[in-house]
Amino acid sequence: MRAIGVLYVLLSAWLLAMPAGIESCLRKSGLSSKDVSIYIKETGPDGNIIATLAENQSRVPASVIKVMTTYASVLKLGFDYRFPTEFYRSGSVRNGVLEGDLLIKGKGDPTLRAEDLPGIVKRIKEQGIRKITGNIIIDRSYFDVGNKDNSGFDKNIYSPYNAMPDGMMFNERISTVCVTPRKNQVSQKTIDGSYKVVNRLKPVNQPCSGRYAWPAVTVNKSANIPVVTFYGSISSRCGTSNICQVITKPYLSFYYALKDKLAKSGVQVGGTMHLRTIPPNATMLFAHYSEPLESIISSTAKKSNNLFARHLMLNLGAQMYGTPARLNKGRKAVVQTLKESGAIEGNIKIDNGSGLSRTARITAKELGSMLDDAHTRYGKRWMQTLSIAGVDGTIKRRFAGSVVSRKAWMKTGTVNGVKNIAGYVQGKSGQLYTVVILVETRSGTWKGAQLQNDIIKWLAGYNGGRLGQKSNTDTPKPQEAMPTPLPSTQITESTTATETLEQDTRYFVQAAAFEQIPKKEYLLRIEQLGMTYKVLQHAGKYKVLVGAFNVQNDARNALQQIRQHLNKQAFIIKL
Repeated sequence: MRAIGVLYVLLSAWLLAMPAGIESCLRKSGLSSKDVSIYIKETGPDGNIIATLAENQSRVPASVIKVMTTYASVLKLGFDYRFPTEFYRSGSVRNGVLEGDLLIKGKGDPTLRAEDLPGIVKRIKEQGIRKITGNIIIDRSYFDVGNKDNSGFDKNIYSPYNAMPDGMMFNERISTVCVTPRKNQVSQKTIDGSYKVVNRLKPVNQPCSGRYAWPAVTVNKSANIPVVTFYGSISSRCGTSNICQVITKPYLSFYYALKDKLAKSGVQVGGTMHLRTIPPNATMLFAHYSEPLESIISSTAKKSNNLFARHLMLNLGAQMYGTPARLNKGRKAVVQTLKESGAIEGNIKIDNGSGLSRTARITAKELGSMLDDAHTRYGKRWMQTLSIAGVDGTIKRRFAGSVVSRKAWMKTGTVNGVKNIAGYVQGKSGQLYTVVILVETRSGTWKGAQLQNDIIKWLAGYNGGRLGQKSNTDTPKPQEAMPTPLPSTQITESTTATETLEQDTRYFVQAAAFEQIPKKEYLLRIEQLGMTYKVLQHAGKYKVLVGAFNVQNDARNALQQIRQHLNKQAFIIKL
C-alpha cells in the first residue's frame, strides 16, 4: 500500500507539471509514461517551460539527430558555404589537345548529379580542350570511409536511404532505370557502363494495378559488373516508371556519364578511368560548386536525406581536423561545435549523423536546448530549413488541412520501435514553442505519432499567454514534489493599474483552492477561457493559479472573466 501511495504522489506531481490539454493527450495515447520523453517550452533563452517528462532520459533519436548535424555545419561553415569539386590537368594544352590527364578531386559534394554535367563540360571546353590523350583521374581520398555501397542497417540493401558516402559522390549513389511497358523497354536514365540491365519483362493487356503494376527486380553483384534484371508480367497500359537502386560505385557512374557528355559535346577521351590522388604539380582548371549549404541542409531535414547528413558530418570533420574525413573526426566535430556555441551542455552520441543507427543517443532536453539556440541565432531562416506543416517535407501530408498547417516547423524521425518529432510550433496567440517529443515503444509507433499529432494540434490551437514555469535551474522536474509558493499578498480592486512593477514581479489570479487534485474538467474550463494556469500544492491544498501576468491590468481583466465564469471569490496575488 505504501508503494501505491508513493506512486500516486509521483503521478500527481507529474500531472501537475502538465497543462491539462497535454495531460489529456497523454492519457488518450495509451502509452506508458516510461516510453515517452517530452520537452516543451516557449522558444527563447528566457522562455517558460510548458511540459517536461523524462526529458533527461537518453533515447534513440532516429532522424531527428539530423538537426544536430545540420546546425553544427551552419555554425562552423555558414549558410553560404558551397562544396567544391576541383578539376585539374596534367601536361599541356596545344591546339585543342590536352596532352595529359584530366583530373577531378571530389570534396564530398553530396549533390553532384547528371544535371551538373553540361555546365562542367562547358567549363572544360572553355579551357580550349577538344581532345584528351590521357586518362580521367578521379581522386576520392577526401573521405576515408571504405568501399561499402550500403549501410546494412536493414534488409533493404539496395534502397537509396541505405546509401553510403563517398568523396566523389554522384547522383546520390543511385542508379535509375526507366521502365516503359508499352514499348517493352528498360533503359538507364544516365549512361553508365558500370552495371548492366537485362529485360525479361512480359507486357500483358491487363489493368495497371495489383501485380501487373510494378516489375520484379533482382540485382546480382557477384560478377565484376553488377547485373540488374527486370522480370515478370507487367501491364502494357502502365506509364514509364523510374526504378532507383544503389547498385554501383558513384565515381564509376560519374566517369561514364562525364565521358558520354564530353563525347556528345565533341571532346574525345583517349584513355580510361583511374583512381589516384591529385599530384601536387597538377594545374588547376576550375572548381564546380554546389548549391549553398542552406539549400543542402534544407533538403537534408525536409526530405530526411541520410546520405546528405553523412556527408555533412564527414565534411565538418575534415574542415576542423584535416583530411581525410573519418567518422570519428565527424562525430567529434559535431559535438565540439555544438558545445562551443552553448547549444548543448552534455554528451550526445551522434554515430553517423543521419539517425540511421541504433547506437546514437540524445535526450529531449539537449535537443530542445539546441533548437532554442538555433532560433536565437538565426530565427526564421533556420526554421525554414525544417519541414513546414502542410507545405513540404515529411510533415506536408501529416498536418495538411489541420490547425497546424503552416504553424509548425519540424524534423521527424522513425526507425523500428521509435517515433520522434522535434522543432517549433506557433500557437494561436502567436507564441512560438520549442517542442521535442520522443517515443520508444513496443506498443506500436502509430500511438507515438498520434500522441505527437494531438499535442502539436493542441499547441497550435492554444490562444492563451504564458503556460509554464520559468526556464532555469530551479524549474521543478516532473518527478519532484511541487514547490511551496512564496507568500502572497491580496491586491484590492482599487490598486492603480499603472503601478510600477519590479523586474521579477508577476501577477496571478487565484481561481480556487481544493482539498484534492483539481478535476480535469475544471482545468479544461480555464483553458476554454483562453488562459493558462498552474497548480501548486501548499499546506495540504491545491491552489489553481491563472497566469502569469507581467502587467497588473491584464490580471484584472482575467479576474473579471474568472469571477464571471468560475468563482466569484477569485482574487489576484503577486509573486
